[in-house]
Amino acid sequence: MSVTLFLLLVFLISLAAGLLGVLTGLGGGVVLIPALMLLLGVNIHYAMGASLIAVIVTSSAAAPTFMSQGLSNLRIGLFLETAAAAGAVGGAILLSVVPSQFIGILLGIVLLYSAYLSSRQKDDVTSERPSDPIAVRLGMEGEYPTADGVKEYRVYHVLAGTGLLGVAGVLSGLLGIGSGAVKVLAMDRIMRLPYKISTTTSNFIIGITAAASAGVYFTRGYIDPGLTMPVVLGVLAGATFGARVLLRAPSRILRLVFVIVIAVLGLQLIAKSVGIY
Repeated sequence: MSVTLFLLLVFLISLAAGLLGVLTGLGGGVVLIPALMLLLGVNIHYAMGASLIAVIVTSSAAAPTFMSQGLSNLRIGLFLETAAAAGAVGGAILLSVVPSQFIGILLGIVLLYSAYLSSRQKDDVTSERPSDPIAVRLGMEGEYPTADGVKEYRVYHVLAGTGLLGVAGVLSGLLGIGSGAVKVLAMDRIMRLPYKISTTTSNFIIGITAAASAGVYFTRGYIDPGLTMPVVLGVLAGATFGARVLLRAPSRILRLVFVIVIAVLGLQLIAKSVGIY
């Protein structure tokens, strides 16, 4: 394969990863890493290093649009990110002692779980119960625009959600992803935030989590500029377009496409890691 063709394929894969990452709130890393490994034969550590930079770019490109639309909850995001960032540093340190085969299997499991999570659609229902006292004290409650007008939402189980964000941080540092699946799970299922608030707030904080562990990857030489540059360009284009599409895109179709893609990639990655092919 020529260098030009390789760079073009990396750009196109990154474009798709950035688009899907923004639309689902799961971060482009869960698509980018296995795609680079399985389709182009990129070493897993270099793919993870490029993915971390891509996650930072995805978050930065989408955040201004979501903030201007009143979707991302900055108070919730910054509070949860304290646990996620600490976990990310710990996960990146563990990278040197965890075998690559185990990392591949674990990433495959995360992909399959992300597919399961995305396949479950929950209608946003406003509860009449008062918010968690911590959420009230920190001013985490908010409102967001919908097709039926502006709706208010409450926040529950703040400490449980924060604990799960710490786990998300460890996965981010260990696997080189934004671990948006776990973050969306924490906000959507545990803290009971509306789905769009969960995904857009996840998009906002995944970049901070990735930045916390990217320095460790850089010092170990896992960030290759030749690979990272087309990744960044592709992800930036995909994320910018995805942020504009999010509000009017049919979420059911988007979820279905995403579930199929990452489920196939997850199965292939596990099979390759255990030596089936």
